[in-house]
Amino acid sequence: MSGGRRAQGGGRWLGVYVVAYLVFLYLPVLLIPLFSFNNSIQAAFPLLGFTLQWYATLFGNSALSGALLNSLVIGAIAATGATLCGITVSYMDLYGRSPLAATISAIARLPILIPGVIVGISLLILINLIGLGPSRIAIVLGHILVALPTTVVIMRSRFAAIPKTIRDAALDLGASDWTTFRRVMLPLSLPAIVSAFMLAFLISFDEFIVVFFLAGTEPTLPLYIWSQLRFPKSLPTVMALGTSILAVSFIIAAIAEILRHRGLSAAAPRPVDPSQPKQTERGELQWHST
Repeated sequence: MSGGRRAQGGGRWLGVYVVAYLVFLYLPVLLIPLFSFNNSIQAAFPLLGFTLQWYATLFGNSALSGALLNSLVIGAIAATGATLCGITVSYMDLYGRSPLAATISAIARLPILIPGVIVGISLLILINLIGLGPSRIAIVLGHILVALPTTVVIMRSRFAAIPKTIRDAALDLGASDWTTFRRVMLPLSLPAIVSAFMLAFLISFDEFIVVFFLAGTEPTLPLYIWSQLRFPKSLPTVMALGTSILAVSFIIAAIAEILRHRGLSAAAPRPVDPSQPKQTERGELQWHST
């Protein structure tokens, strides 16, 4: 009885902790959409009324449109580069059978542990040394570095979930390593590839610290939002823009997660149906006993 009471009390406190954690984490995020519909330039209670005028100000803003276009172009290019690198690195890590491939895979996942300020300063020094300077190309390279750990983790887990017997069977039938990779492993990994691309795009689209150090005369959307925070009258417009970004990011992340889980479930081994015969090593059909 006492053990059951202690377990019940521990479960109650765990529930309180989870609720407090969720409130602390998501309540500030939920306040942004709330105040974006408030008919006031101040983010404060009580609310003065419902309005859509802050969303209307998002249209026809040339500076905002330019920053959005830069973010979309840079995000698409960086996500493509990070996904291609993630596919190559993770596949060679699992099937390359080389210490060098394993080392490269470990190094590719290291940027997730390095503070963004350090990454930004290091990249700024590097691009100045090679003569690029702050520019769109520098931002793309920085975003590939930042998004690469995510694509490597996703693609590595996907390749690891594919039964190795499928690849071995293709090789035994005479297919080369490149043919097996192109016609067998990539089609089976398509959901994970799309998921890795979408998450890499989100990381690039929302990245601020690296852009702060590497941006030239063409700012991205996060940098534009930061510049507008200096003007109190622009705060409602910024919150409306933040709400729009939050909604789109949530949809993209949800689709990416659904695709990733669908790919993993498709690769999972299915339970044997006792009603179906099993083929023996001699090619005979053997029925499972019930």
